Parts: sequence; C-alpha cells; structure tokens
Amino acid sequence: MAYEFTQQGKDLLEKVKTYMDEHIYPNVEAYHEEQERLGHSGFPAMLDDMKKAAREQGLWNLFIPHLDPNAPGTKLSNVDYAPISEELGKVGFASQALNCAAPDTGNMEILNLYGSERVKKDWFEPLLEGEIRSAFSMTEPAVASSDATNIGLRIERDGDEYVLNGTKWFSSGAVRDNCKVLIVMGKTNPNAARHVQQSMIVVPKDTPGITIGRQPHVFGFDHSGGHPEIHYENVRVPAENLLGEEGSGFAISQARLGPGRIHHCMRSIGVAERALELMVQRSLERETFGSLVAHKGLVQDWIAEARINIDMHREYVLRTAHLMDTVGNKAAATEISGIKVAVPRMALKIIDDAIQVFGAAGVTQFTPLAEMYASMRTLKIADGPDEVHKMTIARREILKHDGTFKINPMLGSAKKTEDDVPVMRP
Repeated sequence: MAYEFTQQGKDLLEKVKTYMDEHIYPNVEAYHEEQERLGHSGFPAMLDDMKKAAREQGLWNLFIPHLDPNAPGTKLSNVDYAPISEELGKVGFASQALNCAAPDTGNMEILNLYGSERVKKDWFEPLLEGEIRSAFSMTEPAVASSDATNIGLRIERDGDEYVLNGTKWFSSGAVRDNCKVLIVMGKTNPNAARHVQQSMIVVPKDTPGITIGRQPHVFGFDHSGGHPEIHYENVRVPAENLLGEEGSGFAISQARLGPGRIHHCMRSIGVAERALELMVQRSLERETFGSLVAHKGLVQDWIAEARINIDMHREYVLRTAHLMDTVGNKAAATEISGIKVAVPRMALKIIDDAIQVFGAAGVTQFTPLAEMYASMRTLKIADGPDEVHKMTIARREILKHDGTFKINPMLGSAKKTEDDVPVMRP
C-alpha cells in the first residue's frame, strides 16, 4: 500500500532524534534513580527541563491528528507520527517530555471532541499546556472489563448534578500529584440496549467521595503514577461535565481507544528496536566456550529473526496508520485490532531473546529488559485482551462470506454488534 512521509514529518523526526540524543538518553539513569527515590506520586524535576526544551523546539503535542482541525498543536498524519512515536517508545518517559503520553493523549482527544466549553477550559487547555495530567477510569476489579458493557459503576442524574457510585482500578497514573482530573465511564441507564447504557463524565480528582484503595504492581514493578483502585462514593459533579450525551459512553470509548491502540503499537516497535540493540551489544561483550556470544549460530538466528520481524511489523503499523488517515478509524478497525495483537507479541519474543543473551542480569533492575517485558506483556491485556481482538477480526472475516453468521447464538447475529470492539484501559 502506497504511503509517504511528508517533509514536515521527516523534519520533525530528525528533530526528535536529536532531542532524544541531547535530553533523554544522557538522563535515563539519573531519571530512574530520582523516580525511585520519589515513589509513584511524584516526578523527577528534570522532566520540567525536558518539557521546556521540547516546547522551545516545537516538539509538543505531536500526537494531535491532522484530521482534527479544531485542536491546537502540530497536525501530523498517523503515518508521520508513527516513526516519531517509535523513537519515543525507546525510553519509557520520553513521551511525557513531549506531552505525548498515555492516557493524556486519548483523554485530550475526547475532551476536545465531546467536552463542554467549561470542561475544555478547565481541563483540556491545562492538559494541552502540560500543566496537569489525567487518568482514564474505566476498568473494574469485579467484572471482566474486556466487555465494557459489564461495567457496574453507576452515574445517576440528580437535578443539575450526576452522582457516581462504584469502584474502578487500573486508572493508570491517578496517584501522581499532578494528576488532577479523571474521565470516568459508568452506567447511566442499565435498562437500555447494551451499547447505550454507558456514559462518560469528567471528575476532578479532589472531588469529595473519591478515595484511593489498593495499588496493584505490574509483575512487581511499581510504575510512576500507579494503577490504583479508586472508590467513588456519592461523588457529585455538575451535569455539564458529561461528555457527549447520555448513552454515548461506549461509542466515545471506541473513538478514544482506536488511536490509543496504534500509539501503543508505534511505541512498541521502538521497544523492540531497543531490545534488539541491547541484545547485539551484549552479544559482542560476552564470551562463552572460547568465542563471543555474537558468534553463536543460535544468537545470530535470534538477531536475524528480530530484524525481520521488526521490519515486517513496522510495515503493518504503517499500513494501518495510512488506512486511519485515508478511510478513517472505523474502517481500519480490523487492522487496528490486528496490530494490537501482533506487535506486542513480536516485541515480547525479542525482549525474551535479549534476556537470554544477558543471562541473569536480564531479569534484574540493572537492565531495562525486565520492565520492558512486563510492559509488553501487559499490552496483551490492556486496551482489550488479544483473544477478544482476534474474535472481532474473525467475526468480520466470516461476515464477508455469511452476513447472517452468529458468533454466539446467545448474542444474536454478529452483524448487529460488529462495532463491539473490546475496550479496557489506556
């Protein structure tokens, strides 16, 4: 499929690479040491310096799609943004420095598209400026959140307010001191049709009735900002905080998570590239049985397979990005689901091989590989588990041949729910 990078995209990519060399890579070790000292609620002061440098160089809010003419920021196609996001994916905190980090990116998009003027002023604009951060509060501990229609948190109208009651978790980043606002998905009408029961609403984090519960670690890693459990008990917010209309929450979640999934995949290509680089470097440093590890046929096979797979999966991501740019996110839904399954799986294999080359050091905190593995493994669940994405791909494929086929006779015709793409957290 033909696609081209624009000159603007090429120029920005080179600027991002230079920025990474000057401001990110030299500070990786110091950043992580400071983050460990601060815990998951704070953030290293050097991040502010990185943000300032990014803004001065015009490397700010690069995620904003060119198809959204009303949003302030640099308008890039998904194709142009892909290699930039890949570069940022090589270092976990780099996206924050350019104000291109999840969950803020997806949250900003839906605040801009569906928020009232007051909501935009109070929350969208400060997020665009990088003054605050946000969280997306959808996943729940008590239900299978791969089916978003399962969610149980209630959002009930009471005069000029909505009242929220329920529990969420994996509201990633919500523990941060600078996380000031939550976008919460819950049920406004449990008796409506399955896909119009849910709504989304904006909730300031300091609203009375919000408490933080358990704080899960991910494979033992205590991520900055955390993935906390959040209890909402009679939480009251103005009715104008509703995003869109009542019952539009499921549709908004699809609008939000499509771009979010491809951004994850773009960054994951960068993770795989970094793992391959580390694997090759290590193989040139270690000797076993009288020769360098790089001389071993098996290791050379891993290296070759890694290069082949990274390049193939990058093309898959770029093809999907091109479709999103030309025919829209909905028309590219099958490809979005496809890369969501394929890319993390590919990256996991390369990271796993790199760990083998590093030996015992590969599973420790002294290399980035263990945390990279934990993050990639999480992506097989986040934004919809692989199994449900494959189910939706299969459903669309079968419907090409039989428009009345029922994937699950209990749910009726698959055609009736062909937009029911799995959702989870950002």
